[in-house]
Amino acid sequence: MIKETLDKIRPHFEKGGKLSALRSVFEGMETFLLVPATTSRSGCSIHDAIDSKRIMSFVVIALLPALLTGMYNIGYQNYAAAGAEGTFVEMFLYGLAVMMPKIVVSYLVGLGIEFFVAQKKNEEIQEGYLVSGLLIPMIVPVGCPLWMLALAVAFSVIFVKEIYGGTGMNIFNPALAARAFLFFAYPGKMSGESVWVADGKLFGLGNSLPDGFTMATPLGEAAAGQTVPMDFSFVSGLMPGSIGETSVVAIAIGAAILLWTRIASWKIMSSVFVGGALVGFLFNISGLETPTAQMPWYEHLMLGGFCFGAVFMATDPVTSARTEGGKYIYGFLIGALAIAIRVLNPGFPEGMMLAILFMNMFAPLIDYCFVQRNIGRRAKRAQTK
Repeated sequence: MIKETLDKIRPHFEKGGKLSALRSVFEGMETFLLVPATTSRSGCSIHDAIDSKRIMSFVVIALLPALLTGMYNIGYQNYAAAGAEGTFVEMFLYGLAVMMPKIVVSYLVGLGIEFFVAQKKNEEIQEGYLVSGLLIPMIVPVGCPLWMLALAVAFSVIFVKEIYGGTGMNIFNPALAARAFLFFAYPGKMSGESVWVADGKLFGLGNSLPDGFTMATPLGEAAAGQTVPMDFSFVSGLMPGSIGETSVVAIAIGAAILLWTRIASWKIMSSVFVGGALVGFLFNISGLETPTAQMPWYEHLMLGGFCFGAVFMATDPVTSARTEGGKYIYGFLIGALAIAIRVLNPGFPEGMMLAILFMNMFAPLIDYCFVQRNIGRRAKRAQTK
């Protein structure tokens, strides 16, 4: 039925049709709903059972456990802060009501810009923003205003993706670039103790909090010089933090999906944790007497956006290293830098965002070094023969 409907209206969008100016929009919707019928006609191609649309779809599926847990945590933190009682359904529905406008704004602004650019350039609309549009709302605090989120999305799509040529051509991770834009442009809405709990009633759900109410994340408490004892919330995710980054269990489920479908590289993912654990352990035995330095290395891996970044951000196939050996170095340096930034610069208690963006910049250099080494080895073998 879908195919018949699209075939019927297609002539209106083809050259000479009254809606030909919207041809890219029609093709984008068609490829989203159906498998494209186009095939390679010349040149050397690698044929596989998966394409970019399915890759993006699997990543979205892998993000769902963290997203749903984050929605419940929004409601849980609101009810806990107000000292009110609520059922699981009430807390989840409140979180859903808070989260959905952020997702809608993210997709409307991001896809709107991508549709406009594709139409102006007479190109096909890519599926890349299908993931970025969900990632961006998940890595910001619940208190981030919608207009601010829209501004960050526009910055990310225009200056991080389209200016480099679109999906597959960007150097930096678009979702992290949006978060970095917000962090440096509006630091008061991205950190501190007043942005982690949703305040107010929505559709008869949720609670209004007292004036001046604040609540810090565990990393924020450590950066402020407080000792943070480990408890079950470190794993369950029922603690203040960015919407999708708190639950280790939910992120682990997403990691299992990505690894099982071979969408993400296990080499990068595991190397991030190895690098973070090693540097965290070295700080533990360094004698540096600060709460972040003395925080056990395994707590570093569970707090903040470390797990989320290692699973969903560092493994981005566009901005990460692509050589097999380079993936180990790329991931290891991300984990090591993230913990080093946390410990040595209290002004950036998270660390993961800056570490991944920094290594995005050096991923091409890592690949270049490995490629040149391989070329040199082959040249020596040829001379020997």
